[in-house]
Amino acid sequence: GVPAEERLHWRSFLVKLGADNLKGVKNEELLVASHKSVYIVYTVLGDVSIYVVGKDEYDELTLSEVIYVITQAIRDVCGKPPTERLFLDKYGKICLCLDEIVWKVGKKNTL
Repeated sequence: GVPAEERLHWRSFLVKLGADNLKGVKNEELLVASHKSVYIVYTVLGDVSIYVVGKDEYDELTLSEVIYVITQAIRDVCGKPPTERLFLDKYGKICLCLDEIVWKVGKKNTL
């Protein structure tokens, strides 16, 4: 939902944020930042950096729950904290797994 003209700004902001803060962080150790009234919760899992971004009701507590589900799904699909290669090899299955989780939560919330 980010307008095209803002994507480059956000992409470079997140890359810099990760470069400045993710070195030496343990797997799944959560870091929190805010920028322009937006919350960012991020972590590393193996060789993969994971960022979850939200605003308003999607505060850092909600985002930390979301990132937990994402890291668990990746760990389940890969069997271990992934290398970049393993993550890319399993990317399709990871996306299907996350899609299934989102679908189940959405279905549960509409019933």
